[in-house]
Amino acid sequence: MKRTLTIFLLSLLVAVTANAQGGQQKPAADAKPAAKLPTVDQVLDKYVQAIGGKAAVEKQTTRAAKGSFEIAAFGASGTAETYAKAPNKSATVIDIAGFGVVQQIFDGKTGWSQDPQNGLREKAGAELASTKLDSEFYKPVRLKQLYPKIVVKGTDKVGDKDVYVLEATPVESSVETWYFDTQTGLILREDAERESPEGKQAIQIFYEDYREVDGVKMAFSIRQITPAFTLNIKMVEIKHNVPVDDAKFNKPAAQ
Repeated sequence: MKRTLTIFLLSLLVAVTANAQGGQQKPAADAKPAAKLPTVDQVLDKYVQAIGGKAAVEKQTTRAAKGSFEIAAFGASGTAETYAKAPNKSATVIDIAGFGVVQQIFDGKTGWSQDPQNGLREKAGAELASTKLDSEFYKPVRLKQLYPKIVVKGTDKVGDKDVYVLEATPVESSVETWYFDTQTGLILREDAERESPEGKQAIQIFYEDYREVDGVKMAFSIRQITPAFTLNIKMVEIKHNVPVDDAKFNKPAAQ
């Protein structure tokens, strides 16, 4: 159980707040074509405005967040802290009761993971590429630059909300599918694959409980669904433009 839990946590947790600005659903392939669809620019521009606008997002240079998480299937729970610094540094530290501390760190060029099961490990290849993409501080306002190919696929539902479904292909990582609320413009769900030591892991990420923080809307509740379990993350505090020491993004000391 601990090995399975660790593998999935290592593939999930970098993305905790990457797109958070701004029961399982049907797969993207079931998205319904619509007679009149908005353009990619229209959907993404509405999203940026929905979260507060490009200027508000770019006023932020650091982020520090604290929360808790629960994985009911494994009876696991604990605390989570995330730190981010423009343009692309990130660090996630979670403390799992009865297991220990799991860390995910990207210093802008190199990424590492560390946990009590596998020790310290440097990332490479597709896994490093995914980590770099998830660590982009201004990702919500740079989607067209980070994903050279984006296509509006149709409409669908996330819960009782109508959504536009977009398929996005980054330069190096796997294709992602995004679901934007047709009314609010906010992103409600993301389907992606994340690399792990055991290969690709399919993830559905649901963004809920949006609140305004320093002029930017952030999701305070994040559900990450995998074939093995559902991870529920509840943020209790998100702060912008607070001092974040660069030491947070240094290579972890081997335990």
